[in-house]
Parts: sequence; C-alpha cells; structure tokens
Amino acid sequence: MIARPTLTWIAGTLAGLMLLFGGISADAQSDYRIRSGDTLQIEVLEDPGLNRSVLVLPDGSISFPFVNTLQARGMSVSDVRRSLAAGLAPNFAAEPTVVVSVAAVAEPRIVGSRAPLPDPTIDVYIMGEVAAAGKKEVSPGTTILQFLAESGGLTSFAAKSRIELHRTDPATGRTTVYLFSRNGRGKGPRIGAGTTLAPGDVVVVPSRHLFE
Repeated sequence: MIARPTLTWIAGTLAGLMLLFGGISADAQSDYRIRSGDTLQIEVLEDPGLNRSVLVLPDGSISFPFVNTLQARGMSVSDVRRSLAAGLAPNFAAEPTVVVSVAAVAEPRIVGSRAPLPDPTIDVYIMGEVAAAGKKEVSPGTTILQFLAESGGLTSFAAKSRIELHRTDPATGRTTVYLFSRNGRGKGPRIGAGTTLAPGDVVVVPSRHLFE
C-alpha cells in the first residue's frame, strides 16, 4: 500500500518549485533580507482564496487578510512565513501551511552625474485586496478609479467603502490618508472617483469585516 503524501510534504515540494522558478533562487532566498519595493508571493494551502502577491511598501510593511499589517523589511522569507502562519492560526482549526517566496525584487536606484530626463510616467503603489498589487507606472492624470481598474480590480475580500489613498507631502514628510468608496457607501467625507494620483501615492484596499 502506497502512503499518501502529507500536507507538509506537498508544501515543501511546492515551495521548492516556487523558489526554483521564481524571482530568486532557493539558495539566495534562504539568506535574502526583504526590502521595500519587493513583491512577495504568498500561498495558503488550506485556503487558496488567500493566495496573492503583495508589495512591501516604502515603510517596510505588507498587508494580508486576517493578519492586517506585518513589518516585513529586514526579515527573511522564513521569518515572514512563520509570522503569517501564526497570525492566520486563530482562523483555522490548526496552524495553516503558508508558502512565501520573493517574486520580484526592488530595482536599485542608479545615481548618475547627470540629471535624469523627465519621466512621462509616475510611480504609484497599490496593496491589499486587488488582483495585481505592486508598484505601477501610470500616466500623469490617472484617476484612482482608473488605477483600480489597471490593477485588475478588487477581490471578493475587498472593503469597497474603505479604500485608502495615502499621500505624503514631500516638503513636510507628513502623510495624509483619504478615503474612497467604490460602491458609494460609507460614513464621513470621501474623495471622488476622478481624484488624480500623484507620484509616490499608495492606494490600500483593506479586507472587509465579516458582516461588512
């Protein structure tokens, strides 16, 4: 009689394949320290609906359903996996099997002697409950609604009435958070769908509450 493979064995096999064909080799990922701008691929074997790619924001954090915000910068892939598994554990009968890999690394900034030419696009970021999180290059004048569409739209876990636009004033370094409602609901002031994005803006689509 042939024994069936266990979830642990399956997880290990999947992790090895993901690391082999992913953004960084398996050997490199074991020592790699996560940086802002990296993109992580996260898989939860017990609930594939949670599988997604997440962007490490400029402040070093990532967002994941049921875990909310986790500081990932400076951690190893194994550290992030353990933290996510522990954070998800209260929502499962047993601690879930989590697989984490670095799908893409942040591009290093190149400092040259000449001033760079004007860029026809601006860099903005999106994280949370969207189909394609990460750093995006968009045309100046792109609205928040257009940006959500370019990011593949919202997932079924998205809190549509509590989408956040984080904008930092380059002069003061102060970040202001504006709320946007995709479904027209929500209490308090909201920015409109025609609000244009600025360089460095971060759009956060949080997970909805149980009865939201």
